Amino acid sequence: MPNELATRLEPLVAGAVTAAGFDLDSFEVQQAGRRQLVKVVVDGDDGVGLDEVAEISRAVSAVLDENEHVIASAYTLEVTSPGLDRPLGKPRHWRRAKFRLVRITPRDGTEFVGRVGHAGQKGARVLVDGAIREVAYAGVAKAVIEIEFKQPPTDDLKLLEADEIQLAFVTLGVAQQAWNGTGEWTGGKQFRAMRAVFPMYDTPFQFMALQESGILSVTDLTDKRVGIGPQGGTTGVYMPEFFKILKINPTIQTGNWSDLAVAIQARALDALAVGAGAPFPEFAALERKNKVRYLALTAGQVTALRQALPELGSSVVPAGTYPSLTRPYQTVGLYNFAVAHRALPDDLVYAIAEAVFANHEEMMQIHYAAADTVPANFTRNTILPFHDGAARWYHNKSSSGVVLGD
Repeated sequence: MPNELATRLEPLVAGAVTAAGFDLDSFEVQQAGRRQLVKVVVDGDDGVGLDEVAEISRAVSAVLDENEHVIASAYTLEVTSPGLDRPLGKPRHWRRAKFRLVRITPRDGTEFVGRVGHAGQKGARVLVDGAIREVAYAGVAKAVIEIEFKQPPTDDLKLLEADEIQLAFVTLGVAQQAWNGTGEWTGGKQFRAMRAVFPMYDTPFQFMALQESGILSVTDLTDKRVGIGPQGGTTGVYMPEFFKILKINPTIQTGNWSDLAVAIQARALDALAVGAGAPFPEFAALERKNKVRYLALTAGQVTALRQALPELGSSVVPAGTYPSLTRPYQTVGLYNFAVAHRALPDDLVYAIAEAVFANHEEMMQIHYAAADTVPANFTRNTILPFHDGAARWYHNKSSSGVVLGD
C-alpha cells in the first residue's frame, strides 16, 4: 500500500514543491503503526533554509489534506533537505556540488576523488590531482560528496603564531587559552601574534543520544561512551572540562565526526557531544535514520559552566532546527571570530573587513549562519586586541562599542 500511495501522491507533492521554487529530490511513504509516514526530501540551487522547509511543509500538508481520500489515514509529514551522503544522480546535483570534493566511481576504471567545477547537462569538469578531467555522467556508477575535515583550531593558531598562515577562524574560548597560555595544548606558551578581525557566529554546544539508549539528560552520560570529535577541536578541548565541572564521568572517544556517527549508528557509542553551528550535519543525518533525543543542559548546569569558564555565553538552538527539536534548546556557546597575524598589512585587513560586511546578503545566501556576521557583534570579543586595520574600519564606520587595541 505505501508504494502505491507514493506513486499516486508523488506528482501532487512535486507540484507543491515546484510551486514553492524547489525541487523534489525524493519521495517516500512508509507504514508507521496506524499512520503513514510521508518523507519528502527537497533541494534548491541555494540550499534549503529552515524557514523554507517550514513553508514547503505547509504547502505539502495542504495538498495531502486536499487529497485525504487518496491517503485515507492519519499521516506524519517529514520534510528535509538532502544529506551529504546523497549520490549525485542528476545534473542538478552536480551543479549544486560546485567546488565540493567528490568521490567518483566510474563504470569502467579506478575510483578517484576530485573537485567539481562547471557542471552541464551531460557532464562536469572535475579537478583531479591538479588536472582538469571531463567526466560524463553516463560513465559514472556512483558519485558522492566527500566530507572535508578542517584541522583543529589549536593547529591553526600554532601555524598563525609561527607566521606560516596569516588568517584563521577560531572560537574565542580556544583563542583565550592560546593568548594566556593556559590550555594544555599550548605547553604554557602565550600566543600573542593573533589579532581579531571580524565576528562570525555563535557555536552552541549540543548533546545527542539515540532514544533507545534510555539516556534522558546530560547527567545520565556518566559511565556512557560519548564521542566528542577530533582531539584539538573546540569540542575536544572543552568537553572534558565540561564533564569535570559538572561531575559527570563518561568514557570519551575522539575522532572525526563521520567515524563517530558510524559508531553511534552501530551502537558502539551511546551519545555525541559537539560545539558547532546548528543544525550540525552529522546530527541531522543521524536523525533521518534514527529516533534521537537532544539532551539540554539544566539552568544549574549552564550557571556552573559559565561561572567556571567565563568565556562561555548563554546560547539557544531554536525549536525546529532539527525535525524532532520541538522546544528551544538551552545550552552554552562560544563566539567564532576571524583572526589575523599582527604583521598583516593594515590596509589589507581593512579591505577584508570591508569585503565581509559589504557583502552580507551574498554571504547569507551561502549559509544562514552569516546572519550573525555583522559589525555590531564585534563587541562579543572581550579577549583579543583587534588588528589595527580592523580597528580603523570599526572607527570609520562608527560602530558602537569599545575596540580593544594594542
